[in-house]
Amino acid sequence: MNIIKRSGEEVEFDISKIIVAVQKANREVPEQERLSEEQIQAVGSFVEEQARKTTRALSVEEIQDLVEDQIMKDQAFSVARKYITYRYKRALVRKSNTTDQRILSLLESNNEEVKQENSNKNPTVSSVQRDYMAGEVSKDITKRFLLPDDIVEAHEQGIIHFHDADYFAQHMHNCCLVNLEDMLQNGTVISGTLIEKPHSFSTACNIATQAIAQIASSQYGGQSITLSHLAPFVQVSREKFIREVREDFRESGITATDEEVRKVAEMRVREEIKRGVQTIQYQVITLMTTNGQAPFVTVFMYLDEVPDGQTRSDLALVIEEVLRQRMQGVKNEKGVWITPAFPKLIYVLEEDNIHPDSRYWYLTKLAAECTAKRMVPDYISEKKMREYKLSKGETEGNGDVYPCMGCRSFLTPDRSGNGYDNVAGALDYDPSKPKYYGRFNQGVVTINLVDVACSSERDMDRFWEILDERLELCHKALRCRHERLLGTPSDVAPILWQYGALARLKKGEKIDKLLYGGYSTISLGYAGLYEMCKYMTGKSHTDPAAKPFALAVMKRLNDACAKWKAAENIDYSIYGTPLESTTYKFAKCLQKRFGIIKDVTDHNYITNSYHVNVREHIDAFSKLKFESEFQKLSPGGAVSYVEVPNLQNNIEAVLSVMQFIYDNIMYAELNTKSDYCQVCGYDGQIQIVTDKNGKLVWECPNCGNRDQSKMNVARRTCGYIGTQFWNQGRTQEIKDRVMHL
Repeated sequence: MNIIKRSGEEVEFDISKIIVAVQKANREVPEQERLSEEQIQAVGSFVEEQARKTTRALSVEEIQDLVEDQIMKDQAFSVARKYITYRYKRALVRKSNTTDQRILSLLESNNEEVKQENSNKNPTVSSVQRDYMAGEVSKDITKRFLLPDDIVEAHEQGIIHFHDADYFAQHMHNCCLVNLEDMLQNGTVISGTLIEKPHSFSTACNIATQAIAQIASSQYGGQSITLSHLAPFVQVSREKFIREVREDFRESGITATDEEVRKVAEMRVREEIKRGVQTIQYQVITLMTTNGQAPFVTVFMYLDEVPDGQTRSDLALVIEEVLRQRMQGVKNEKGVWITPAFPKLIYVLEEDNIHPDSRYWYLTKLAAECTAKRMVPDYISEKKMREYKLSKGETEGNGDVYPCMGCRSFLTPDRSGNGYDNVAGALDYDPSKPKYYGRFNQGVVTINLVDVACSSERDMDRFWEILDERLELCHKALRCRHERLLGTPSDVAPILWQYGALARLKKGEKIDKLLYGGYSTISLGYAGLYEMCKYMTGKSHTDPAAKPFALAVMKRLNDACAKWKAAENIDYSIYGTPLESTTYKFAKCLQKRFGIIKDVTDHNYITNSYHVNVREHIDAFSKLKFESEFQKLSPGGAVSYVEVPNLQNNIEAVLSVMQFIYDNIMYAELNTKSDYCQVCGYDGQIQIVTDKNGKLVWECPNCGNRDQSKMNVARRTCGYIGTQFWNQGRTQEIKDRVMHL
């Protein structure tokens, strides 16, 4: 049985430390007010018993709370006061410098919280440790100097979550859609070097990956590029190859027709596409940003994003190559093909590819095969998105289709009617088209809906009062995010603000004008809609009796955002938060504040946003249909998933789900399994088991290997794939997932 120290290090529970601490407090009070030695031993035994009953490692703070409660139950109030006073004094000493021990334990790889904070970062690597060290300092500065006390307290109690506090001290934003078209067609500057328009597809891909790395080092969230911005360079390469082939034939004395020249040139085009796509896949995976991880990048594949004709045909060639290479995977250190985490792929389902007689049905079948083997691509329905995302003057069914920023964060539709009058100074500005590439998100604050419910004690009137109070607290926190970006000069990230990724502002010019009018968004996240309903109504939100309440809450969140937007000209938007480590944090805070409540706080995680609870048995089609209604009410971003078995031999089933997505939900994905044991070569599903200390660990069912460094496990974490393992809360959530197909 282990506990978590304040430094984050996980150590074995030691009852003697409790007994010694109580004995010290006991000796400082008059003899007639002291506890007996038997009572002190009983305090220690009680705490030990409670710790054993808990399905996770308790923190030192939770242990001390239990000690205080037990001393008070024995009515030894003087002893309790001494114990509390000693604890308070020690807290003051720690507060004078809150980061030292956490950083030291991080450097020694003893910090269990940090080890499992991000499922795509390896905390033993120096570059990751450097990022985490900076993050610890940033969080300390943020809590002590930059945020109001009530925001800090609410964050620490799990009432809200102020995301990415480890980057808040710097003037950095969250995520973006990269205007790769402007950078490639009109040139850019990377690390002080002028990069002109590329003269081949492979060079364009190389420039794109270098830009991706620079952008990832200048923000803390995900970024998305579209293959449509790369596709025009296929024709550039084609024309070059035609010239080269014709010259090669001439020099060889061979007479060749134009058709023969084009045939040979086309073979070279295919090889060029292959090399370019390999550049994107391998450089994105192997590049290490200053954040200590591979760039969190999403690649968008949308045929109708380019005009019909040669460019669309070339885009189809590029999409096909991307899917084939991702399906193959990448080799691990043992030389075995495995599933990489990035780049994330999104494939748009549209009329030209969704039916067996469609022109690009062959690409959709290839996408289905890739999903069955490697979990990506994920799918956006052109049909549903055109219903939801309406720019100024557009009607339902004729809206816009564009990618999310990273895993799920969506921009609000262009409400300007003229591409925001080119406020960013882009060189590819077209006032007749809605503006999306070059826009970004300012940040996220999430409200814990489960805490709102539990705090109301099932009084519905009180629930709505608390919800409104907490929403204003979130609003205050979001204003802190916005105001932190105000006054930021473009010089802080030239690749973003001066050289086309997001804007082409002048040196020294502030980014303020990009923070208003809807050009950028800011996100109100939410978590635990299921548990909220379970507590308040006794039913899941999938139950017809509870669903209206869940929808009413969603409406209240949207109404709040609309009110703030109207008052401040800032695009606040509801966001289905992708809880990763925060799901565990919220669960622990709820257990501490409200105890164990069946189906509400009795697990070490709470449910992401509006999702159906992972333990609830429901079929894939019913789940997607149900969640589509809530996804529509999360315009700032949301993604749904279905958990499926190995479908590599049942591609028809995958295609059926994809066709259902097209007709019913805007954005969804299929969760398959993709594992490998480096000890015995087993490539089936690695299991989650409980060790002797009650901790969840990963184990190969074939050879019993539990060494995480000798296995490759890929799981969908919360919209993206994680490959570096997870904290205990998220691990339990993964273990509890039921199949939907």
